[in-house]
Formats: sequence, structure tokens, C-alpha cells
Amino acid sequence: MRRLVLLCIVQLMPSIDTKRPVALRPLTISELVKRLQLTVEPKFRSVWVEGELSNYRPYPSGHWYFTLKDSEAEISTVCFRSANQRIRWNPANGMLLRARGRISIYRGRLQLYVEELETVGEGTLHVLFERLKKRLDEEGLFAQNLKRSLPRFPRRVGVITSPTGAVIKDILNVLTRRTRTVHILLSPTRVQGQGAAQEIVNAIRLLEDYHRIAIESGRANEGIDVLILARGGGSLEDLWPFNEEVVARAIRASIIPIIFRYRSRYRYHNCGLRG
Repeated sequence: MRRLVLLCIVQLMPSIDTKRPVALRPLTISELVKRLQLTVEPKFRSVWVEGELSNYRPYPSGHWYFTLKDSEAEISTVCFRSANQRIRWNPANGMLLRARGRISIYRGRLQLYVEELETVGEGTLHVLFERLKKRLDEEGLFAQNLKRSLPRFPRRVGVITSPTGAVIKDILNVLTRRTRTVHILLSPTRVQGQGAAQEIVNAIRLLEDYHRIAIESGRANEGIDVLILARGGGSLEDLWPFNEEVVARAIRASIIPIIFRYRSRYRYHNCGLRG
């Protein structure tokens, strides 16, 4: 009897089609992104990549947003202010860079959060320098007829440099040994690092304002005869603020002749091409 009952039960059960797919609940976008994050991010917490910088966008917050790319792919990149404050040069589109950071998937987009950034050799910076120099030269910024003669016996000299560096000490020592009749006006500024180029421009304008007020007030003897833009040694990256376009244009627009001093000699820089 028991065998007969079991047999009947088996015969009454519907047959199962093993080839028919089982319906699954689709993932939400958030769930898919979360799974990708859990899969990708732990494997790329610190990775070095190399590529060309493009679409560089510095924000008022101090963060940098840009793209790193090669001939076949590109990746969105972020360098927060806390990281880029350690970088002593200004990025520019076209630079070949090496970056270290972590990979993250933010709102479904693959991003690289940069913690270290460096140029790949000085060749990239040199190419950027030559490109900018050519463009400014075509505008006539370096025309010889625009160069101004320097006063033979300056009475008042404006100096634009770091107030804590060795350069200002050298300038004061040289002037003290050679003459006691020259007055020095120091316009302190940073000479390297993020934002240094704009600080240099501001320092030039500050001394120009002093000179202009003195002339307009009938105190010509208090005007500035020449400016010295100076810094010590360093790598091409350290010196890069002096190659910035804003510095070149500020020097050309200056109403006071400007000398560029680098390690007690002249160096080939965009800011040194104005005379």
C-alpha cells in the first residue's frame, strides 16, 4: 500500500523543465555601483599611472579636476587641495604626468584620486615653454624695440622675491658693498609653488602703484628706477612660475624696467625675455 501511494504522488507531480531560466530580480543602479566598488576599489588603493594631462580645471576651492589620457583611453582625475598644496608647480594641458592615487567609482564613473603628481622628465616642461614662447613672440611681446634701457645710477630699487630666502640677503650685501645711496623697497612674494605666479604679478603691481603715486604727487625722487625679480636655484619645476604667461604679460606691461636675477646670473625664461 505504501509503495502504491508514493508511486501515485510521483506520477501526479508536474515535470520540471531544467532548460527554462529562473527569473531573477534586476539590480538597481545603486546596487550595481556598490558591487563594482567592492570589486574594484580594494584592488587599486595605490596605483601609479602615466598619461597626458588635458581639460585641466582648478576650482576656487583649491581642488584640481582634469583628465589623464593616452592614445586609447582616458580617466577622470581629481587632486584635492590637501594633496596639491605639496606640488610646487602649476599643471598645464599637454604635460606628460605620472600620478599615484586610488581608484574609485563615484556615481558610476571611474575616477582616480591623486595623492602624488610629477612630470615625466623636463622635456615636457621644455615643450610647453617653447610653445608659449613662440606664441608670445608672434604677438611681439619680445620685440627688441620694446626693451627699455636701465638707469646707470638708480636711486631706488624695488626687489620682488622671498623675504626669507638667500637671494634678498645677497642683493643687500652686494648693494651695501658697492653703494650707500640706493634705497631698497622689498615686495615680498613666494617664488615657487601653486599660486606663486599670481603672487609675483601682484608684487609687481604693488610697486608700480607706489611709483605711480609718487610721480603723481610730485615726488619724483621717490619713484622706483628699476625692479629686480629674483630667486635662488632650483629645478625647472621650481622655476616654472617665472614661465607663466601672466608673469610675462605683467612684466611687459610694467611701467618700470625689470631685471630677472637667477643664482647671480641670467637664465633663459619667459620672464627674462623682456628686459
